[in-house]
Amino acid sequence: MRILAGLTARLAAGLLGVLVALSPWSSARAVDDAHVLVLGRISDDPKTHYEQLKPLLDYIVPRMAGVGIREGRILMARDAQQMASYLRRGRVDWVTETSGTGVALEARAGAKLLLMTERDGVSHYRTVFFARRDSGITSLDQLRGHSVAFQNISSTSAYFVPASELLERGMRLELLMSPMDKPTTGTVGYVFARSELNIANWVHKRLVDVGVMSNIDWDNPQRVPPSYRSELQLLRSTPEYPRAVEVVRGDLDPKVEARLREVLVEAAQDPDARDALRRFFKTTRFLPIDAASGHALEYLRQGVKRVRTEVE
Repeated sequence: MRILAGLTARLAAGLLGVLVALSPWSSARAVDDAHVLVLGRISDDPKTHYEQLKPLLDYIVPRMAGVGIREGRILMARDAQQMASYLRRGRVDWVTETSGTGVALEARAGAKLLLMTERDGVSHYRTVFFARRDSGITSLDQLRGHSVAFQNISSTSAYFVPASELLERGMRLELLMSPMDKPTTGTVGYVFARSELNIANWVHKRLVDVGVMSNIDWDNPQRVPPSYRSELQLLRSTPEYPRAVEVVRGDLDPKVEARLREVLVEAAQDPDARDALRRFFKTTRFLPIDAASGHALEYLRQGVKRVRTEVE
């Protein structure tokens, strides 16, 4: 019986290993998998994101047979550092991300920005700073000695952009232990609220002095409740920048890169792609990076670099 139990346990372990290897987010990739296109995503919810990514990947792969692509796979990373490693090692070919994370992957992994991504009909957005009307704060230049709520360390609109804006104004940022903590004299204290609704709540309840988010979230009643509106005021709206980007690894076969760009751009005109695009984070179309957007991305590159150096 012990022998049988041991064999059963080893068989179960072997089966589990096969299941993990075949899992859609497995990190294994054979060296001769040049026929496979691997789509990556930074995720804390692989199952949900897999269901959002797979339909578009299934649409793309058959249209790339002419450049040798016959199969598609999905690989999730827990954070930008792990995704950068996957890109450097050739385990991921294509990543969909916010523009801030996209330029960070450029710097960390030698990745290239392929296209901009329009979601829900919006290809660009802005960051807005806001405070309570009765706070006495009417300008960002008054923020020294006050606190600001960011969203999380990977947010473009609610971390990279506003943090770089404050640094550009000569302010020093100091991480606070909690919303109740107070910054050192002469610095701007910051905390991470994790969601836009929390940011709005913390400003409204006077836990922090200033909040930041995208103008899209500012206009969303689920992010900023209508009952808060009369008590809040905008302090600053930044210039616009691309909302999201598609990124490819720097050493991707140029023929594969060119065909991927072509198929993605043409997808908006193909009825067969409509459902896959909708499920792909409500994408409406993919757009070439024009001169104005390229300038905004360069500004974002410098801002992300500065935040990484001076804040983190």
